[in-house]
Amino acid sequence: MSWATTIRVLGQLRRDPRSIALILVLPAALLSAIYFLFENERLAPGAPRSFDRIGLIMLAIFPFVVMFLVTSITMLRERTSGTLERLMTTPIHKADLIIGYALAFSLMAILQTLVATLIAYWWFGLNIIGPPGFVILVAVLNAVLGVALGLFCSAFARTEFQAVQFMPLVVIPQLLLCGLFVARDQMNDVLQAAARVMPLSYSVEALGEVASHQQITGTLQLDLVVLAAIVVAMLILASLTLRRKS
Repeated sequence: MSWATTIRVLGQLRRDPRSIALILVLPAALLSAIYFLFENERLAPGAPRSFDRIGLIMLAIFPFVVMFLVTSITMLRERTSGTLERLMTTPIHKADLIIGYALAFSLMAILQTLVATLIAYWWFGLNIIGPPGFVILVAVLNAVLGVALGLFCSAFARTEFQAVQFMPLVVIPQLLLCGLFVARDQMNDVLQAAARVMPLSYSVEALGEVASHQQITGTLQLDLVVLAAIVVAMLILASLTLRRKS
């Protein structure tokens, strides 16, 4: 049942070139903009480039944001068009539907992450201590997190406009508190406490570990486990809150 849903969703995406372009091209294009933003940066001898820190973090954030938007709107369209209602007249379980959607968009997320990571390393010379495989692992997990959150939030929206309105509620606070602009340990106690319950904080911390260590560390392992647990929890909540129609 889940695999049949996955194939159907992938077939729909194949007939929608704009969505494919949004998923595969947009993160790479935004990453390119980040690179050229710091292209003329003047550095002291031996100092690391700003792109190596910010570009690395963006490899996780851009796929997360894009997959959140695409997944939440696509799921909402399924419900408002009546497709979801028709599917639920069959023996398929809600969990099968959620798993099917999650698999389909996660496959696209893997392709998206590979494209962006290859561009970052080969074209822009991303230079960090850790191996590219760890970067890809964290970025893919973050993109799947965007899928899971998108599926969950779509249950609370009645229109595509409402789905987009979840961006400032769900995504932007995480961007502000994840450690991208200010290190988490330099925030006040309230913001630090808020950051600890936000998934992007663990993504940025994991990438920081990859950037400075060649081997997997205990902190990186813990961050990956936390992210995976949040993904599973969001998918369970999405199946429990799934509605047939708006």
